[in-house]
Amino acid sequence: MADVRTALADVVGVEHVLVGDEVPPEYGRDESLGVPAERPGMVVRPADTGQVAEVLRVAAAHGLPVTARGAGTGLSGAAVPRPGGLVLSFERMNRILEIDTGGQVAVVQPGVTLAELDEATAAQGLVYPIFPGEGGASIGGTVATNAGGMHAVKEGVTRHHVLGLEAVLATGEVIRTGGRYVKTSTGYDLTQLIVGSEGTLALVTEATLRLRPRLPHRAGALAPFPDTEAVTAAVPRLTGGGLDPLVLEYVDVLAMAAITENAGLDLGVPQDVRDAAGAYLLVILENRSGERLDEDVQALGDELAALGAADVYVLAGDALRKLVTAREQAFWAARNAGANAIVDAVVPRAALARFFAAVPVVAGRHGALIGGCGHAGDGNVHLSVFQPDADAMERVMDELLATAVELGGTISGEHGIGREKTRHFRALEDPAKVELMRRIKTSFDPDGILNPGVLFG
Repeated sequence: MADVRTALADVVGVEHVLVGDEVPPEYGRDESLGVPAERPGMVVRPADTGQVAEVLRVAAAHGLPVTARGAGTGLSGAAVPRPGGLVLSFERMNRILEIDTGGQVAVVQPGVTLAELDEATAAQGLVYPIFPGEGGASIGGTVATNAGGMHAVKEGVTRHHVLGLEAVLATGEVIRTGGRYVKTSTGYDLTQLIVGSEGTLALVTEATLRLRPRLPHRAGALAPFPDTEAVTAAVPRLTGGGLDPLVLEYVDVLAMAAITENAGLDLGVPQDVRDAAGAYLLVILENRSGERLDEDVQALGDELAALGAADVYVLAGDALRKLVTAREQAFWAARNAGANAIVDAVVPRAALARFFAAVPVVAGRHGALIGGCGHAGDGNVHLSVFQPDADAMERVMDELLATAVELGGTISGEHGIGREKTRHFRALEDPAKVELMRRIKTSFDPDGILNPGVLFG
């Protein structure tokens, strides 16, 4: 290890190589509830692509497993290193290299956070529309997990906005994929192969991102419904009715109580309405014109009432921002309340009602408390599971994820597989596809040093 440290120090500088007890605990964990922290053997903080390439050459020569790290905000354990392995932190590669207003493109390093990019693009009247609920998340991490968020019903997920990448292979070779164009029919799409690969194929050192105009007017409506069945019945009408919502979220009463209490937020919903509610829909619209937005909000209110909402509470300005912020903090509210696991399944919108019908059955069978909120517009279900018994929790997760797959969905909509869901991935995914993914992994990383244990276990 002394030889490795010397070789790495020659690349990045001795002050940017941490070994043993010098490594702070945060480098050994992310925000996963189910993957324990591990102490890496060393942490390296490169400053540019050339240094990343040299670090990987050193790691390959010594057979060191490498875990890339951005901000450590992931929820599936993909940033938890192998014991004694090497963490490659992108904290120094945190520059916005360019914002091309004419081409509506941003070029950024992986350590840039979503909040930093949002501030920079707002000054240009543009927006990078990926908002997974954690502004401190790094661009590199969101590319690695194909992050989504509340805007996905309208804007899609990360892969819809990544035009090109610079990435370093495990061998130290540097490749560029894609570019500042929006279409191509030239060979395999390596950009999209790397997006969502959780650091197992290559390490992204630069991303070219598609931006769009930032619309100035936004308003929303909070609608309590008698039960989740009524909520799920309303979703296809709202997504197919021409209003084109930016946000379409369901929040059950357990989650609504948790997030409002966690945020100290009073929504002004009368007690009798809250007592009768089984779930809520939060719908947000945006427009270039304030007058057109007002018309759309009126139409939205009429539609929600016709779909069975007990009432409709129109939100704008500070009230809307506070509720959105509270919803974005749902994970922290659940963790503070003692949640033992977070479900990130996704099912076709038409199957949401059947999935929600299965949830209380599974909870009752295993003595669990399950509540949550999620992106109803794209079928992405986030559930907080409270069951401290590890064996019972395992059975709950097995049944919930299997139900999602049986309904035509999959086990992760945006958090990724990481280390937390490898067993479910192998059990529930098509074995032929998993084997093909293994062969792709081997082609990119023949010695298996990039994030071993992630995806495949």
